[in-house]
Amino acid sequence: MKTLIGGAVGVVLGIIGLSLWWEPLLTLLKGSVPIMLLIGGGLALYLGIDELKDTWKKDKKADDTFETPDNTNKYEEEISELKKEIENLKAEKEEKEE
Repeated sequence: MKTLIGGAVGVVLGIIGLSLWWEPLLTLLKGSVPIMLLIGGGLALYLGIDELKDTWKKDKKADDTFETPDNTNKYEEEISELKKEIENLKAEKEEKEE
């Protein structure tokens, strides 16, 4: 209940303040709106440039991964080792069966 009464008093005082100080409020808005636009626009520019830099870095990393065939050599070696191991196991199994 205290909050409701406090809110009502605040609204009434706000309406009275707006009616008494309408011109100073408009003067304040005239001065503050361009500054807010300037600061907001600068922030948007900074964030946009930062996002572009991140996109360029991701593109560069994606290009680098396709250029290096090191992973394929590693996998080919691993496959050949596994094939040898399978052949050895087959040979051991045949020896045990005989």
